Amino acid sequence: MLNAATPALAASVSQAGGIGFLAGGTKPAELDDLLARTTALFNSASPLRRGPNDTLPFGVGFQNWGCKLDAMIPMFRKHRVAAIWLFAPKQLSDFASWAREIRAVSDGCTQVWIQVGTVMEALQVMRLARPDVLVVQGTDAGGHGLRQSASIISSLPETKDALEANGFHNVPVLAAGGIVEARGVAAALSLGADGVVMGTRFLAAEEAGIAKGWQNEIIRIGDGGATTKRSTLCDRLKETVGWPEHYDGRAVTNKGHLDEEAGLSDAENVRMYKEELKQGDEAWGDHGRMVTYAGTGVGLIKQRRPAADIVEETSTGALNILQRYARMANSKL
Repeated sequence: MLNAATPALAASVSQAGGIGFLAGGTKPAELDDLLARTTALFNSASPLRRGPNDTLPFGVGFQNWGCKLDAMIPMFRKHRVAAIWLFAPKQLSDFASWAREIRAVSDGCTQVWIQVGTVMEALQVMRLARPDVLVVQGTDAGGHGLRQSASIISSLPETKDALEANGFHNVPVLAAGGIVEARGVAAALSLGADGVVMGTRFLAAEEAGIAKGWQNEIIRIGDGGATTKRSTLCDRLKETVGWPEHYDGRAVTNKGHLDEEAGLSDAENVRMYKEELKQGDEAWGDHGRMVTYAGTGVGLIKQRRPAADIVEETSTGALNILQRYARMANSKL
């Protein structure tokens, strides 16, 4: 969630009882500034309550294919965050070197979280890097993920079973992809998740650093299974080069997608996209070509809310659902 994950968003999520993440990007100086600003927000609200082993109570995520480990090591040393989330390396073996260096410079205090999309990938990652947390992303997720994967309804329990069968008994597993409110959280926990990740839902947070047009689309769009699609078009429109070929991204279907299906060339699609950028927020909508990354759960998002309210309503709502079903089960015993 590069740019969307502002210091205010990360701080608000953590202060509400979750763990907020910043996007690490590729430029150490910019990350240094983001980390300092986020820490300052905690200090301004109250004396900073550091986590276990004196860690900062938030994390940083990296898309590893485009980021140089050596450049980021000083940031890991200077700002001992609670967790560093790794995703999308050029090759899975890159996770091992990242995990090793993170643990070395943080004296083992910063947790290593690694995002996976298949059962096989989960097992390979566990053998290579022994992450502290696995994030299992299903195909319903917005933004980037594996081109070929399943929804968490099947991938998460199968991954949990495979981890147990291969001796990885205690690693926490978080569910990601299509979860935007309490019912999704309760369902993921029932599948065996130890927690959940939400991305698309926080695009409609007041603290999110995205264009108003994008945020309005998140609230407007319904029927996310039909109105979003997985494709590499958005990267081509934005001329983002370097993603490993087995990744694509889920976004709201727009005029660019439709024109591509009708045979429009990439060069012309990019030209028209750049022209519409000049329209600002007016370039979003059914008629537009702007990139609106969003998961299939987007239709459940109805309004813009403070991030803290989203965390509170989602966690409390999920707990109420689980307690209700527990009471129903007990009444039948």
